[in-house]
Formats: sequence, structure tokens, C-alpha cells
Amino acid sequence: MKVRMLIPLAMAALLLGGCMSGYRGANKSSLVEFLYPDTNGVVATPGMPRLELPLRVGVAFTPAQLVVEGGPTAALKETLARDVVREFEALEFVDTIQVIPSDYLRPRGGFANVDQLRSLFGVDVIVLLSYDQGMFTSEGLSSLTYWTIVGAYLVPGNKNDTQTLLDAAVFDIESRTLLFRAPGASVVESHSTPIANPDQLREDSIRGFTEAATDLKQNLKTELATFQQRVKDEPARFAVSTRPGYTGSGSSEGIFLLMVVLAICLVRRNHDA
Repeated sequence: MKVRMLIPLAMAALLLGGCMSGYRGANKSSLVEFLYPDTNGVVATPGMPRLELPLRVGVAFTPAQLVVEGGPTAALKETLARDVVREFEALEFVDTIQVIPSDYLRPRGGFANVDQLRSLFGVDVIVLLSYDQGMFTSEGLSSLTYWTIVGAYLVPGNKNDTQTLLDAAVFDIESRTLLFRAPGASVVESHSTPIANPDQLREDSIRGFTEAATDLKQNLKTELATFQQRVKDEPARFAVSTRPGYTGSGSSEGIFLLMVVLAICLVRRNHDA
């Protein structure tokens, strides 16, 4: 009899628990808020990119905003930044690439801050990494009912969704032009009891960032190749020059540079005619 009476109570608890849900918040580092803090969404028209080869590149995370406990650790962000460095190091037309410590980037620093990075670190192109990680919790949707000899024992549970978006935006600093960008995304779902939920959310945050970083790295490879092709196919949109003493080599990147320079000369010659 007791067991039969407890069944409706357990089901009611499940339904009531399922109504308790909410958005816990997000940890993020916003590219838009960093570069354009006072523009109300209006972005000035950039100039023509002036790419002096070989390029000198910097990689940095935009300042973070911690809304809820957790979020990507410094070690995770360092790993992603180093992986981005390796992708650029493989290109012959890149001279140097370095990770710029986040301490040198100010919240809402804008392009004035980026210009300072150019002077301090001697970079012409910068890869700005940003992320947005939202956490959603639905309490009771995964409640567990354990049957004992004296009746039912109800353990409320949580269903968690952690959504992570990463972005690598590559800018020519002098012209303030976005050259290209590579995104990364991940959705992690998990279940836990309320007591264990904080630990589960931290674990989900790390997993979500790691998976999104893997996605970003694959997209970055594709976008780098696409950008090279675009510079070759649309030479009028880029002002490409070489530093003294740089000639490239017989590799694919060297051939790419030669084709770009010849195409630019041809466009200018036709324009003068």
C-alpha cells in the first residue's frame, strides 16, 4: 500500500522538478566589446590591407568576463594559443609569431590598445581569440527514483547543456581590416545530482572548450588556405610588398608570393593604361 501511494508522489515530484530550469550564465571574452566599445554597433570602414611579407603575427585572447564559476582555465587558453601559433609557423611567408600575454590587453581597449601591441611586440597582423560559453541547467528533468524495501527514494537530478563558441579573428593592424576568421563550436550535455552539479559543470566547461578548440583548429587550416587563394585571385584588394632581403623559396608559399606580386603588377599596369 505504501509503495502504491508513493508512486504518484514520485511522479509529481518529477514533474514539479522538471519545471525548475534556468540559464546559469556565461563566461566570455567578447571581440566586439574589446575592439568597438563605444560605437553602438557602427564599425568604421577599414582601409586596404598592406601585407608586408614575411608577416609578423601576434596571438592574444581578448579580456575575459567571468559571469559564473568555472570557464576555461589559463592552461586551456594557452594550449589553444600555442596550437594557433603552430598553424601559422608552418607558413613560409610568416616571419615571426608570438603569444601576447592577456595582461597587455585592456577591457574595452579598442584599436588604440591593438596599436600599442603593434609597437610593443613588433607585429603587423594579430589573431584575436575570443569565446562565449553559456551554461543551462534544468533541475529535476533527470530525477532518479530508487526503490527500497520501505518504499521509493527520490533523488532530484539536473540536465546540463554547455554551449561553447570560439572565434579566431585575424586583423591587419594598420588598416584595421579583418582578413579572415575561423570559428569553433561545441555542445556538451550531461546529467548529475544537485550536490555534484558544480563539479559536473566545471568538467563540462573544460570538455566544451576543448572540443570547440579542436573544431576551430580544423577551420583555421581551411581559412588559411582560402585566404591565400583570395589574395591571389583578388590582388586589387590587397597591397602586398616584401621586406628587404626576403625572396621566398621554391615552395608552394614562395610560388604563391610570386603569383601575387605578378598579379598586382598586371592590375596596376592595366590601370595606368
